[in-house]
Amino acid sequence: MSMRKVHSTHIKKSLPELHRALVDITILMNSPERDTQLLEMAGLRLERALFPLLVGIERRGPIGVVELADGVGRDYTTVSRQVARLEELGLVERRSGASDKRVREAVITPHGKQATDALDAAREKMALTLFRNWSREDFDELIRLMRMLADGMSANPA
Repeated sequence: MSMRKVHSTHIKKSLPELHRALVDITILMNSPERDTQLLEMAGLRLERALFPLLVGIERRGPIGVVELADGVGRDYTTVSRQVARLEELGLVERRSGASDKRVREAVITPHGKQATDALDAAREKMALTLFRNWSREDFDELIRLMRMLADGMSANPA
């Protein structure tokens, strides 16, 4: 039996467990309780639905609402209203796009950057607790494998 055949057989056999782990991680990462805890730890009074948009704008901005909506898997009109709310709160501002003046892009404000810095600090504190008993080798291997998975998914989205 060829090495490729053994490899394919092993992958097919193990895929259900990989899928369960990914689903469990996705559910946990998207849980309202986790979001609420993160916001509380960051000392922010922000609607739970807004903070992923705020982080997305900070990380990927300036960004158009359509691209932002696609990135978070929400409807354009919903995201547009939510970005308007972030703008009212002084966390982002919208301006004409650099390459296309018809496109309105969202950018983070200094106040918004303070909020995302607080979220990052809270996320770091949560991670330090989560990984406190992991070996350095296990943690480094997790990062390496997660990057390989993310890169593979990006290159081959099927």
